[in-house]
Amino acid sequence: MFHVGGARSALFNWALAEQSGGRFVLRIEDTDAARNRPEWTAGIISALAAIGINGDNPVFEGPYFQSAYEEQHREAVAKLVADGRAYYCTCTRDEVKARTGSEHQGYDGFCRDRGLTEGAVRFRTPDDGTTVVEDLIRGTVEFPNDAMEDFVIARGDGSPLFVLANAVDDIEMRISHVIRGEEHLSNTPKQQLLWQALGVAPPVWAHLPVIVNEKRQKLSKRRDKVALESYLEEGYLAEAMVNYLMLLGWGPGDDREIMPWSEMVPLFKLENVNPSSAFFDEKKLRAFNGEYIRALPLSSFIAHCEPWLEPGWDRETFAKVAELAQTRIAVLSEITANVDFLFLDEPVFDQASWDKAMKNSAVEILTGYLARLETVDMSPESLKTALEEVGIEHGLKLGKAQAPVRVAVTGRTVGLPLFESIEVLGRERSKDRLRAALAKLEG
Repeated sequence: MFHVGGARSALFNWALAEQSGGRFVLRIEDTDAARNRPEWTAGIISALAAIGINGDNPVFEGPYFQSAYEEQHREAVAKLVADGRAYYCTCTRDEVKARTGSEHQGYDGFCRDRGLTEGAVRFRTPDDGTTVVEDLIRGTVEFPNDAMEDFVIARGDGSPLFVLANAVDDIEMRISHVIRGEEHLSNTPKQQLLWQALGVAPPVWAHLPVIVNEKRQKLSKRRDKVALESYLEEGYLAEAMVNYLMLLGWGPGDDREIMPWSEMVPLFKLENVNPSSAFFDEKKLRAFNGEYIRALPLSSFIAHCEPWLEPGWDRETFAKVAELAQTRIAVLSEITANVDFLFLDEPVFDQASWDKAMKNSAVEILTGYLARLETVDMSPESLKTALEEVGIEHGLKLGKAQAPVRVAVTGRTVGLPLFESIEVLGRERSKDRLRAALAKLEG
């Protein structure tokens, strides 16, 4: 599944590419067989497409597959060895541990000058000084070279490791900006050294702030809801997701938040991204989504609701209440519970709703309203007046009198406006539901 953090990173890259007339390069890192399946690749491509990142826009380039560049990877390894920037090594972890006396100490450089011609290949890191990474978001970050071991860039069978393949691919694809999550910052000095050793100036680095949950813990797929697809399948609009994800670490200024992509792109600046952690607030995302739902043209809202409507439900009936529902839901999947009472033979029974509403004067209210439904005009205004009159007879304001009628008719304590719901449900079906509720209460 596509992590919302990955979606945020993709959007920041996409915004910069659109703004600058550059290219957004989608590369699938498929050299690790254990983490590579066709359906996962398809999932990445479809998730990106869902938030507007696809080949319909000339900014998009790819997808490329890392495995297609293995020859260039091997050539780069050979060049580094020939230039004295890398060397062969046959040391095992146990041998390193025996020499250093520590399980945690890094590689000790034992094979640096042995002149081996086979084994794994290690990059020769500088012995002293610092590797300085200029990060567009974090400023100057220094990494002491003596804390960096000679790291492996190719296995004993000659297959390159990701750290080398990634640098070579970036060079081959003329990557100018690497915009990614903060967790990759620790890898950057190694990649920068590889760029320089291959004779190419490093790209612009920009490491985005980590995304955290309400406990300020890094979002985890094992603990938190993090899959972009899950949010879209639940009924979050792609436009709302894009808007919200763009604000995780960046803002357009002037306290503006709800704004379309076309307005965000010209304002976007990597330099203005806040390096502090960004809180993924699902309540705020719901509020955003509600705003976007309410802004939809009614016909578009009806179309967006289609996946949550059962095949047998009458669409003309749904259209009669769609405008009422549009102002009351924050996520499209909530439409089902708001309108199902119109299409079911009897409303869904919810014990908590029943217990809350069916007490005190419930029998008297239902009996009185049932009698009025025999003759009352079936308009929302007349239906409301009739219930107000019943409430007055029993010393209840409309809000209290509505509760048992709403649960009897719709099955729930909250939902669409009651009297518009009764109008659409119809006189006879509404009376049947009041009788059923009375029978349950009295027997």
